[in-house]
Formats: sequence, C-alpha cells, structure tokens
Amino acid sequence: MRIPAHAVCTAIRDDIVSGVFEPGGRLTEEVLARRYGVSRVPVREALRTLEAEGFVTTRRHAGACVAEPTAQKAADLLELRALLEPLAAARAARRRTEGHLKVLRGLVRLGRERAGNGRGEDLRALGGWFHETLAQASASPGLISVLTQTRHKIAWMYVVRPPARPADSWAEHGAIVDAVARGDAERARTLTGLHVERAAGSHRLRDSRVRTSQPAVNMASGRH
Repeated sequence: MRIPAHAVCTAIRDDIVSGVFEPGGRLTEEVLARRYGVSRVPVREALRTLEAEGFVTTRRHAGACVAEPTAQKAADLLELRALLEPLAAARAARRRTEGHLKVLRGLVRLGRERAGNGRGEDLRALGGWFHETLAQASASPGLISVLTQTRHKIAWMYVVRPPARPADSWAEHGAIVDAVARGDAERARTLTGLHVERAAGSHRLRDSRVRTSQPAVNMASGRH
C-alpha cells in the first residue's frame, strides 16, 4: 500500500519539531525513505511541502536540510499568533457548529479537572487540542492552515513553561467558549487576545535550535 506524501510530511515535521533532526542537519531522500518505510517519491513531495512551510531549506551542494530559525523569526511567530488566534475565535463565534462546542466544552471540563487535581502532564496536550478545535470552528481553511503551521513552529523553537496557576488559564478557556457559544465575536476576539498575550510570557527560546545572531560572513571564503 502506497503511503501518501502528507503522512510522510507529518512524520518528518514531527521529527523536526521533537528534535530528532537538528537545525542544519541534512535530510537525504534515501535515509528518510528507509526510516519511514516508503519510496523516495513521497519523501520528495514531503520535503517540498516542508520547504514551503519553512521547516526545510535547500542548500547548494548539500540538498535538503533542516532550517535554522533565527530569534527574529521566532519572535515574529508569537506576534503572528497574537494576531490570528483572536481572528479565528471571532470567526468561530459566527460559524461554530454544535459539534465544535461539544468538543470545546469537553476539553475545558477535562482541563479544569486536571488542573484541580494537579495532573499537569495532561494540560499541554489538552491546551493544544483546545486551540486546534477553536481554529477549526472558524471554518476558514487558509487561517486554520497558517495557525497550525505557526503552532508547530512555536513548539519547535520554544520551550513553554506551564502556567503558575493552571486553573486560571482554564477559566480563560472557559470564558472564550462561553463567548463563542453566545455568538459574541468581539468578546471572543478580546478574550482570546488577552489569553494569548499572557501565554506568550511563558515561552523561552530553545537555544540549541534558534540562532540568536546572524552568522559572520567569511570575506576570505571566495579567495583562491
């Protein structure tokens, strides 16, 4: 059975985000095909997609390599998220389905429960599912795609400290869902903006993956 390129793309992206493949490391089609048990064709397609997303870059004489993000690009991601997530919440207030609300309320219930009994290890995953579902409820494919890529890149470039008061964070999630359920787009936008702004303070750059300065230019490299 032929494994589709999007599945290979997801696998490579996950390995980049988790640090299996380090920034600057080569990504050869042969090695990747062997790792994932596929032919080189879906690997080639996946690498093209990941290059368009910014996870992979092509170097002369080296081929595909894991991108090397800069501190400026990392900061831009947090700013992009701060702009787009409130927009997604506002659209969700106008376009959400009862199915979306059911999932969002269930996640808030689980989040409050885990926060109350100290099971913090589950909260990060629940928070990710919450924001993914909120984006899906916007019914805006382009916006969903950009937000999903942005979240992947933030997870790649940043370590996120758990909130000091997780119950307060989940109370914010609950208030966002209430606004979405009422169809109050402006309140959903405002609450989400405040929530994202507060969450940004818990992000710390992964120094091993993000260049904090531009590399020096070797002026003598072209001399013979």
